[in-house]
Order: sequence, then structure tokens, then C-alpha cells
Amino acid sequence: MSQLKAIIGLGNPGADYDATRHNAGAWLVESLARDHHVPLRSERKFLGLYAKITLAGQDLHLLYPQTFMNKSGGSVAALAKFFKLAPEEMLIAHDELDIAPGTARYKQGGGHGGHNGLRDIIASLGNAKDFHRLRIGIGHPGEAHRVVNYVLSRPGKPERAAIDAALDEIERTLPDAVAGDWPRAMNRLHSFKG
Repeated sequence: MSQLKAIIGLGNPGADYDATRHNAGAWLVESLARDHHVPLRSERKFLGLYAKITLAGQDLHLLYPQTFMNKSGGSVAALAKFFKLAPEEMLIAHDELDIAPGTARYKQGGGHGGHNGLRDIIASLGNAKDFHRLRIGIGHPGEAHRVVNYVLSRPGKPERAAIDAALDEIERTLPDAVAGDWPRAMNRLHSFKG
């Protein structure tokens, strides 16, 4: 079982996007940095905001790409190349339309499911798909034509509170994930409803 060495939180850069649903993955990385009292600093070679923390006795790279969601792959590939990370040593945290706010799911491998950030990462890693994903539920607006506006708008207060509760629970499961005990991390996270 390969150990987790990096957590990448997807989102769009800039104040206009900070609080939008599409940035749910970035919220996790920001929260981890804050809870470990480490600033996320602009790192040009990774095209993103970067920090290093120690979790469960393991060094962990944190990255929030600043390339816009659809171009996340360049940032992820730069981090992977610099630290010689295998895809399965990375956890990509991203917003997920298909699950409700207040829930989150771990997953390894698979396609991009229409998520443009994942699509670009898979392409930039030479079609490698076996990285871990953390799907953070934001819910679905109900109709496909409303998705773009939905992901680029802010969740209401109850919805954001549910997402924040899920982010807190994710943090509680990360020591198991970092240690490679994915079944235990999954069991705990997948039974949580914020």
C-alpha cells in the first residue's frame, strides 16, 4: 500500500472564486494549512500555493493550484515531478456534484466524471488515473444547463455549514489515509453525514 505524500485541493484562484462551490477542494488544503499553523505560500515552480505539514508522523505536501480549474494538471504534474511522486501517492480533493453537501467520499482511480480539473490532471500525468480522489459533496442544481453557474456561485449558509462539517470529518480521517489504511478512512468518512 503506497503512502500518501501530497494533498492537492482544486479550485479557482482569486477573491472572486474563494467562496464558490468549485473551490471545495481548495478549502480543505487551506483548512489543513491553517490547522497546522503553516502559511500557504506562492510557489512559482508548482504554479500554486504550497505548504508542507507533518501529519501522523509523515511529511505531507499541500498544494492549491493557481492555474484555474481547467488547467490544474500543469500544477499537479510539476509537484509530482519535483518530488518524484507516483500518482497513487497523491490525493486530489475536488467538488463533487453527485453527492450531497455534508458528505464526502474517498476513491482511487477511475475517470474524470466530467470534472474538468480531473480531466486535465489525468492528461498532464500521461493518462495516469490511479491517484486517490476525495470527492467533496456540493450537490447538484437539478438541471445540466445550470451546473456552470451553480459551481461558480456561493453555497447558502446551511449548505456551507454542512460542507465545513464534512471537511472537519475528512481531517479526522486523514491520519488513517496517510498511514495507508484506506479501508478504515473510508469506513469512517463514508458513514458521516454533516
